[in-house]
Amino acid sequence: MKQWQTVEELVALLAELVEIESITGSAEEIRFPEHVYSLLEQKPYFQQHLDDVALHPLQDGRQLLTALVKKADKKDTIILLSHFDVVGTEDFGTFQHLACKVSDLTAAYRNGGVELPQAIKTEIQHGEWLFGRGTMDMKAGLAVHLSMLERAMDGVFDGNILLLSVPDEEVNSAGMLSALEVLQQLQDKEGLHYKLCLNGEPVFSKYPGDTGNYMYTGSIGKVLPGFFCYGKETHVGEPFGGLNANLMISYLSQELELQEAFIEEVDGEVTPPPVSLMLRDLKEAYSVQTPVSAVAMYNVLFLEQSIQTINNKLKVAMNQAASRIEAHYQEKAKASAAKSHAFQPIGFQVKTILYEELYDYAVKRFGRAEVERRQNWLVTKRKEGDRDFSTKLVKELVSMCHELAPVIVLFYSPPFYPAVSSKKDPYVQKLVKEIQTEAKRHFAADLTEVQFFPGLSDSSFIGKPTSPTAIQDLISNMPLQKKGFTLPADLMEGLQMPVLHLGPYGKDAHQWTERLEITYSFGKLPDLMEQAIQYAFRT
Repeated sequence: MKQWQTVEELVALLAELVEIESITGSAEEIRFPEHVYSLLEQKPYFQQHLDDVALHPLQDGRQLLTALVKKADKKDTIILLSHFDVVGTEDFGTFQHLACKVSDLTAAYRNGGVELPQAIKTEIQHGEWLFGRGTMDMKAGLAVHLSMLERAMDGVFDGNILLLSVPDEEVNSAGMLSALEVLQQLQDKEGLHYKLCLNGEPVFSKYPGDTGNYMYTGSIGKVLPGFFCYGKETHVGEPFGGLNANLMISYLSQELELQEAFIEEVDGEVTPPPVSLMLRDLKEAYSVQTPVSAVAMYNVLFLEQSIQTINNKLKVAMNQAASRIEAHYQEKAKASAAKSHAFQPIGFQVKTILYEELYDYAVKRFGRAEVERRQNWLVTKRKEGDRDFSTKLVKELVSMCHELAPVIVLFYSPPFYPAVSSKKDPYVQKLVKEIQTEAKRHFAADLTEVQFFPGLSDSSFIGKPTSPTAIQDLISNMPLQKKGFTLPADLMEGLQMPVLHLGPYGKDAHQWTERLEITYSFGKLPDLMEQAIQYAFRT
């Protein structure tokens, strides 16, 4: 018996899924796939094919879910990809207790329980909307995928449907990285041919007030470069006796924050410039000693640039910052000397190196065994998250080689998302045109093709990269690689397939006004997605 087909049934399913507060890293994130598994195992199909629905553990105790509905003697398989984790709910303020209760929150917002922006008031007066954390990003997409799975059980599709839903997309994509091995195992065991990955991420507005409805033939890329600054400590009473790491990091910020040199434009699609996601000194307690070390990390998005190109731009910014640090120090020292001759400023040159160069330098000085022993010891005692622990590994090497000071070290931390695109794939282009025609003809909906999904997605790990990016260039400068985190480059390359994002329509992901529009998302999208899948198998 089908349960997830009508608008009312999908609304009820979404409310049920949203009520499980699967915030990334929480206990509810562990419970969520278990709940979906329990729903699926009640289906007559999976009672007869129990091995085809499964929970797969990650190393940290979380789980991802797969559910395979097979068509006899068919190899072609379409993956329905989603994530079930959500961001936190603190932004809901006094309504935080209702953030995951769709009906109650929607009623509270509609009845004036909170002052909504006028544009949202107008929307909810003229349309059907549901509010709540995860309604848009992206439990509605999973709900529609579950609807497709039911249709697959009824034999609607001329091929296999594999539902894949993962945790941790909002932080490190650990779920998707673990899923790569699961996909490989299923491919080998069942003899599957992955023809297409259909990602159910929602439509993202391009600008405030945008009412466009989009589908995406790829996904934007991201790197997270870090800069470790190591200066020279001194007493605040003798400021020219050292070099403050906070001064160093401030010049890096000027060179990188909103730096237009990193903006990339491809066919009218434009990346935003870099912004800092971390900027702080590493002094653990207050004292009148100046901070000796500091770290900054920057969000850098890209479309077709190679890692090497981005790396070269980062090195240019780092070298410019080093020159400006030296010039600032000398200028201020000269000005202070004119007022007092009671001190002698130090002479120095700010060095700039990559992490791999720092590692090689440490190995030459102390031997590989000693360097690895020190880093492995830190791994066994680790309590930090990926970003902080990456910094700690760099700090350990710099402290071993303090004669390099003052120095700036460029390194990379997880997460990393390759930019991928299927825009030029003839198969995907035929599919896009068919979906657009069907949407217009039968559902009175206009769907605009956009090459890059702007919100970052797990499609990055199975789509075709937009450039011959040498991931090794990244890995060699990633301290965390094989020390609690592994970027499986070989698996990523071996599982490449066409990707297409076709998802629900909503607004304000990651905001307290996150909401889903029902009429299209549950009234039109399911039938449109069925048509898209049928055409994908026929082509």
